[in-house]
Amino acid sequence: MRAARVLLAVLATLVVAGCANSPPVSVENICLIFDDKRRWYRAAKSSENRWGTPIHVQMAIIRQESTFQFDARPPRTKLLGFIPWRRPSDAYGYAQALESTWQQYRDETGRRFADRDDFRAAIDFVGWYTDKSQKIAGISKWDPYNQYLAYHEGPGGWSRNTHAGKGWLLDVARRVDYKAKEWGAQLRGCEGELG
Repeated sequence: MRAARVLLAVLATLVVAGCANSPPVSVENICLIFDDKRRWYRAAKSSENRWGTPIHVQMAIIRQESTFQFDARPPRTKLLGFIPWRRPSDAYGYAQALESTWQQYRDETGRRFADRDDFRAAIDFVGWYTDKSQKIAGISKWDPYNQYLAYHEGPGGWSRNTHAGKGWLLDVARRVDYKAKEWGAQLRGCEGELG
């Protein structure tokens, strides 16, 4: 009987741990996301307080990068058109952060053990990155369109206008901008209940 209880407790722990990394039920409404993932709201608010980038801007970037999949990676390229091959980069996690940029974040913030597949660390990373984009390139933290372009191209690349000839990237940035603005309006209606 005791062994059965221990086994049941271990299984329950594994189920809860698995749910912690599962994406929210809805990824279209920020209020529903935070209703589903209360800890995410606290992490997002903490990042907003630390870096000054609005929650809805940070969340729109993460939504675009991973659709809130903790273990997201770029799709593999195909060899001969059908054999799975290498990935185009080592981007990983909620924020699709490159290992080198993630290491810079850890070094500069003192968060040596931060993991790319941890939401709290990932949203703090996005806040840190947007803060750097503002300091380096002068991009407002309230400008999701240009913040996303700098997130993708780097603040230096944004300053050199490397995104100009990439119509697909400009379309993605417009979607991020639209989602951030939509979520900003939604958040104004529900943030009192979340806090």
